[in-house]
Amino acid sequence: MEMIELGKTGVMIPEVGLGTWKYSGGEAPLRRGIELGAFLIDTAEMYRNEDRVGQAIKGLRDQVFLATKVLGSNLRHDQVLRAAETSLRLLNVDCIDLYQIHWPNSSVPIKETMGTMAKLVDAGSVKHVGVSNFSKRQLQEAQGAMPNVPIVSNQVLYHLKRREIERELLPYCQEHSVTVMAYTPLADGSLATKPRMRRDEGLQALEQVATETGKTMAQVALNWCTSHPNVIVIPKSNSVDRTVENCGASGWRLSPEQIAALEKAFLS
Repeated sequence: MEMIELGKTGVMIPEVGLGTWKYSGGEAPLRRGIELGAFLIDTAEMYRNEDRVGQAIKGLRDQVFLATKVLGSNLRHDQVLRAAETSLRLLNVDCIDLYQIHWPNSSVPIKETMGTMAKLVDAGSVKHVGVSNFSKRQLQEAQGAMPNVPIVSNQVLYHLKRREIERELLPYCQEHSVTVMAYTPLADGSLATKPRMRRDEGLQALEQVATETGKTMAQVALNWCTSHPNVIVIPKSNSVDRTVENCGASGWRLSPEQIAALEKAFLS
């Protein structure tokens, strides 16, 4: 498993992690992923599965980089503190490695929210702070509201079919050492499925590159994401086999020509 630095923290994380949105796979896929080096597990207050994640990593805490998120509707000072306390209890851990704001909320002053996140870091309950679904402007505002604690990540939607972040958010994050965590990196699963129609040029190109590399379509789609500097992926899988497949997206690289062919095909 290839590793990249989380922000400028010196902490190394896997370029393929384990997402848990709508997760129903039990303990085995998560444990197998950890064995294969995908030791970053991402959950959230909203997912209502922090207790199951906590059970899955029982006895493995020192091998896991644990990320969770506070709801965008719980961003007042006391709400953030209560949410963090609840997440710690459900996960059955003493500290959250990466605590993220799930969605921005314009009705709550960003200074209040970020001040509370910094307080959690000072208290030792949280090691690192991240955001999710923040635009460039929102990220800049959050950074300005918490000058003494870096925002190390921004978790956003990113895959071959959805590349809006490439316009300004991705370059900004790369320039300022904010790790981009790509969620839903296989789209709705269609990036792992052979095309049914000949006119689907994107999937045809993806299948062609998979054949050239001897990899699966899913592995190629994930590798395309991580071919961009400072980007990791957190696909969700409910099965051990698919988890193994996803982990196989790391340890190799698409050629520049293959990347260009994929990007051209998915723009058409």
